[in-house]
Amino acid sequence: MQTKNHYLFIDFLKVFAAFIIILHHLSSYGQMAQDARKLLPGVMGCLFEYGRYAVQIFLVMGGYLAAQSLMRANAVDKPRNTLKLIINRYLRLFAPYVVALVFTIACAWVARFWVSDEFVGESETLKQFLAHLFFLQGVLGLDSISAGVWYVAIDWQLYAALTIMLGTFPGYRSLIWMATILIVASLLYFNRLTQYENYFFYFIGSYGLGVLVHLAKDHADPAIKKLSQVLLALIGVIVLISSFQDLWIRNILAYVVAIALVLWGSRAYKDEKHHKMHNLVFSILWGSRRSYCAFLLHFSFILIANTIYIASGLSLLNNGLIAIGFMLATMMASWFTANYLYRYVEVPARHFKL
Repeated sequence: MQTKNHYLFIDFLKVFAAFIIILHHLSSYGQMAQDARKLLPGVMGCLFEYGRYAVQIFLVMGGYLAAQSLMRANAVDKPRNTLKLIINRYLRLFAPYVVALVFTIACAWVARFWVSDEFVGESETLKQFLAHLFFLQGVLGLDSISAGVWYVAIDWQLYAALTIMLGTFPGYRSLIWMATILIVASLLYFNRLTQYENYFFYFIGSYGLGVLVHLAKDHADPAIKKLSQVLLALIGVIVLISSFQDLWIRNILAYVVAIALVLWGSRAYKDEKHHKMHNLVFSILWGSRRSYCAFLLHFSFILIANTIYIASGLSLLNNGLIAIGFMLATMMASWFTANYLYRYVEVPARHFKL
């Protein structure tokens, strides 16, 4: 079984990271999370504390896949192409994003009748909604309408930064050195200061590792490939040494994901000899294609589930087993609805580009 522009290990990481992020938010918001924690304090505490680190998987993969698509096709060969690519990336993200935003606003409106928790937030304003449409909510200091939408804004910033860098340094050597400087600066300084978390340079350490992985694995020029490999190894040494002074789990995880991509990132869908694995492989591919939509929608269903849980009076029982059942239903509803958002919004919207 061959699939265009899809790789088995990368698709597995997408699905795995999406599941962990959704579980992290389920363990963080609402009465369901509180009751579930009483039954499984260790599991829920672990998801709450460490689940957010799955974002590093998305960041490293994002850099790897962006570099792959931009460099293999020599997409950035003229200044006007740089702007076109950035706008097209915005359009690619926009359609399912705005549908999910509207759905979340509707769910939050309903939730406010029964749920008084802080995570539901105040009624959305027109300024807040417009800022979200242009991925500016974090920069303008406005509250997020949905959990996780900040990542969409950051992804677009990072893609734009990479595209501009490719247009500025088409020979790749200067790009590699500039990327390495930004990666080290981000890993050791910027991503440890929360005041920068709404800007691309806070996250470019992980994203840039993905870019270097692509250059180290797949670039046609042996000299470029060798330089990328040396600098990737050097960054690993820097991350290791810095960990002796201050253990920063995000940096370690990002580097581990980068090395995993070096080893298995090109593993394709070749299952002819393993017929028993076809259903599992198909499930991974199915989930990978819908992971962005599930990521966008899951907070809406957390709102709905908590509303039903409280409005029905089940929350008065303080029963952890019922709460976990609601959480599993929320997970299933997120992926089920993501299928339709993917088929009827994300896929058709790909035709809207410059």
